[in-house]
Amino acid sequence: MRKIYQILIAFIVISNSYSQEVYFLTGTNITKFNFSSEKGGIKTPLFSGTGFSSEMGYMRPLKNKRFSHSVSVNLNDYNVVAGDLANSYKWNTKYFGVNNSLDFTVPLTNNFKLMLKAGLNLSTIIHGRQEINGAFYEIMNQDEFSGLIFIPNGLLHLKYKLNDFGYLSFGYGLSKSVILFNISKEKLTTSTNQIVFGIHFNIIKK
Repeated sequence: MRKIYQILIAFIVISNSYSQEVYFLTGTNITKFNFSSEKGGIKTPLFSGTGFSSEMGYMRPLKNKRFSHSVSVNLNDYNVVAGDLANSYKWNTKYFGVNNSLDFTVPLTNNFKLMLKAGLNLSTIIHGRQEINGAFYEIMNQDEFSGLIFIPNGLLHLKYKLNDFGYLSFGYGLSKSVILFNISKEKLTTSTNQIVFGIHFNIIKK
C-alpha cells in the first residue's frame, strides 16, 4: 500500500494545469487464450476465464479540451480453462503494466460524459501457474508467457459527475496482447473483454 500512495503523490506533484484527474478503476477481465505452434493449435477446447483488474492513473487535458492524455499503472489477471472428459487445464496469470492512452470526451448532459480511450499497455508477467489434472506447474519463465507484452486496448467510459471534485464511471473495454520478442515455436495471444467501475478525482490548480 505504501508504494501505491507514493505513486499517487507523484501523480499529484506533476500536476500543472486545470481539470487534471487522478482515477482508480477496478473490474473483471474475461480472457481467451490463442495458442499456436508448428504442430498446430491445442486440440482441447479452450474456454474464456475471468480474472481481476485494477488500475490507478493520471489524466491531463490537451490544448483541445475534448482530448486528454492518460498514463496509468495496472494489475491484470488473465485466466483461462480448458478440458474434456479425459483432461482438465487451467492457466492463472497476473501481469503488471503501464498504460498510455489518448482520450476523447463527449459531454452528454450536465452530469454525464462519454469518454473513448485508445491506448497501448506494456506489461510483464509477475505470477503464472498452470494446472493439469490437479498438478501445478510454474509458467513465468516460459517464452510464450514471459517478456514484454504489448497490449493495444480500447475502453468506452460513461462518467457521472458527483460534484466539482469527482466522478463515478462504468466502462467496457477490449484488448489483445502481442509478444513481439517470443522466438519459441509456441505462440500465445490473449483477447480480453473488460468491465470496470471507477472513481475519478479532479485536481484543481490554485
